[in-house]
Amino acid sequence: MHDFYSMFSEYLSEQKANSNNTRESYLRDTMNYLSYLSEIDITPLEADERDVQGFVDRLQDLDRSPTTISRNLASVRCFYKFLIFQGMLDHNPAKGIKVGKAEKKLPQVLQGDEIELLLSQPDITEPKGCRDKAMLELLYATGIRASELINLDIPDINLRSGVLYCRGNKGVRSIPVYPSAIVAVSDYIYRMRGLIAGPDGGSALFVNLNGGRLTRQGFWKIVKSYAVEAGITKEITPHTIRHSFALHLLENGASVKDIQTMMGHADISSTQVYVQLLDNHVRQVYQDCHPKAKLG
Repeated sequence: MHDFYSMFSEYLSEQKANSNNTRESYLRDTMNYLSYLSEIDITPLEADERDVQGFVDRLQDLDRSPTTISRNLASVRCFYKFLIFQGMLDHNPAKGIKVGKAEKKLPQVLQGDEIELLLSQPDITEPKGCRDKAMLELLYATGIRASELINLDIPDINLRSGVLYCRGNKGVRSIPVYPSAIVAVSDYIYRMRGLIAGPDGGSALFVNLNGGRLTRQGFWKIVKSYAVEAGITKEITPHTIRHSFALHLLENGASVKDIQTMMGHADISSTQVYVQLLDNHVRQVYQDCHPKAKLG
């Protein structure tokens, strides 16, 4: 990925028509895109329209403004024009992507039994499995973003009171953590973390097997591997678990405002998408379960 970035940076430097600010924006946005592709383990040459759309969806999930998302998409288009110019591709997968399309797309979620199946996969008798169990439980318990999860430090969770303090761009959110997740995190901290944490881990709550802080890419691969082991055929990312957290709370009576607070959404419209998702879910249950609806 670094080679693509370096080549694009050199190319932009040679384009005298671009201002310094424009070049910096293109490079910053392209780095965001390349990081996203790295998370899903593909290269820019392998990416297709669905992958570019996934990047746009990610920006929307992160509450980026329409202006910011449009600028990122323009940068990605420019990046692919460069690859075409270099003869590395013959088409631009970002060309037909519209920001408005992603706004209509409802997020993928897991049903309750699928969540339980996913959470049951890690082998907690091993350090890695114990860590992974704690991460998956904490993600589903709190609905935090993958980036927030890997940036957690040990003091950010109060095991006695069952509260997680999540430090995001908008400040600190206090989120309750259900008991079995507290048990999983406690087990990891007191029984296994010391076996894998090294000097580079510092106070990081979740560390990789080399002892340093876990990366987003590493966590994405962990989630994907357990989904495969569980036999779940849906396309699952850490954000799928975040979406599932929100929908399951809404299904059980939580208010949209409370969910917004826990998820750290700057705009309540980002949270209200789950209301539509709930409506669709209820409609599907009706179609599947009502005897008269089945008659077609």
